[in-house]
Amino acid sequence: MDRNIMGQCRVSRTLGVIVVIAFSVSGQATEPIKIGSRRELFVDDHLVGQLKGTAELRLHHPVPREVSIVHDAPWEGTASGSHTVFRDGDRYRMYYRGWDFWFATRMLHFSKPVTCYAESKDGIHWTKPELGLVEFDGSKKNNIIRNGIGGMNFAPFIDRNPACPPEARYKAIAGVLAEGGMHVFKSKDGIRWSPIQENAVLTKGPFDSVNLAFWDSTAGKYRAYRRWVKEGRRAIRTTSSRDLIHWEPELDLTYVDSPKEELYENRVFPYHRAPHILLGLPTRYVERGWSPSMKALPDAKDRAERAALSERFGTALTETLLMASRNGVHFKRWNEAFLRPGIQRPGTWQYGNQHVAWQIVETRSTLPGAPPELSIYGPERYWKGAGGVLRRYSLRMDGFVSASAGWKGGQLQTKPLVFEGATLEINFATSAAGSLRVELQDQNGTPIEGFRLADCPTLFGDTIDRHVTWTGGRELSTLAGQPVTVCFELRDADLYSFRFVR
Repeated sequence: MDRNIMGQCRVSRTLGVIVVIAFSVSGQATEPIKIGSRRELFVDDHLVGQLKGTAELRLHHPVPREVSIVHDAPWEGTASGSHTVFRDGDRYRMYYRGWDFWFATRMLHFSKPVTCYAESKDGIHWTKPELGLVEFDGSKKNNIIRNGIGGMNFAPFIDRNPACPPEARYKAIAGVLAEGGMHVFKSKDGIRWSPIQENAVLTKGPFDSVNLAFWDSTAGKYRAYRRWVKEGRRAIRTTSSRDLIHWEPELDLTYVDSPKEELYENRVFPYHRAPHILLGLPTRYVERGWSPSMKALPDAKDRAERAALSERFGTALTETLLMASRNGVHFKRWNEAFLRPGIQRPGTWQYGNQHVAWQIVETRSTLPGAPPELSIYGPERYWKGAGGVLRRYSLRMDGFVSASAGWKGGQLQTKPLVFEGATLEINFATSAAGSLRVELQDQNGTPIEGFRLADCPTLFGDTIDRHVTWTGGRELSTLAGQPVTVCFELRDADLYSFRFVR
């Protein structure tokens, strides 16, 4: 939160709820933030001026759903992973690594990794088509699309660059150090791929996890994120490019108030409903060592077998974090886990789980008549032989973090904003007895006539697109282009996002 913003509020108490009537800014004036008609989320405190009462920013967690895919084909092996999922028109595409490793003669043995493909009409039910492209054990009846460079970590994306030719609509980066580093590939159909050039485009450092790139429409360039090692810890670096071939000097990611931790795969992507915000779902890697709690986790025999080769194979644990950035380098990283290992059961609480798929997609809700939701996919039963699975998790639309207040009530006041539009739309949820109201103030903290709290009919319900109204008789569009502060009054309620709609 900006330390230059010092809020002074005139407060009244009604039914035990603290009601903010005015907010003034003292000290050095802050330049208003131009949000236009963008959707804004609370995944960071970029727009937060003050939180009052019981209001806080609260991290939410995906809900486990059905198993999407069982990796039980011979070419998928024991270590299918490095999943990428995205929606492409009326079809969902999935790419992942097929890979086998096994223990024998006190050693860990590996097969050659291959790149596999699956697709879906709804993001819930998936099929593995027989593509007839790559031979495996004398047959092409499989869903393998590649068995060359990059099989370990092939990460495709739709190239949204307006200058991208149709024959290269799909791009991918992949490769490990033994293959020269990070290579770039192109495709017309998302199935048949060819390298853009023979040599790797990045050659320095480790590449043994998912590295990725995408077109950043806000910055007008490609961004890449890849594994790095800093001060002996697994870390993340980023760089940018105009053509995917020539890259700018790399930068280490920095974080707001986060400890030094081991971070594996980064999974950064522009959030499709607010592409100016980059979200990341990195894997937190933790070596817990042997203890009574470790021995009480599932699959003790398998864990001991792996640990006999290397202790970390048996005692390391992984889970998914959430982070967000508006410039691609400096991130707000939530230190609490976004996706925990979950309730103990066979195939969980082990190294390699919760390496979630890169990107998230919209899917229909499992509740009839409910709005769409977000789907995230995470592996289970890693190391477990044939039958490793990918489970779908669901999350409310924009539901990563909310401005939340309990029964006693609270308020979130934004920094001064400049918007475009004629209607304020909010994604929110209350209890049956809860409430939400909105007040608009001028840059000096004075409530604007016609947009006071008293002019805002109490809002309650649970919806992703409610329009806020006021009874003061003024059109919201009259305030467009002027600095305003938005004050959200919450009681037993969550506010996930808002935007001004034209």
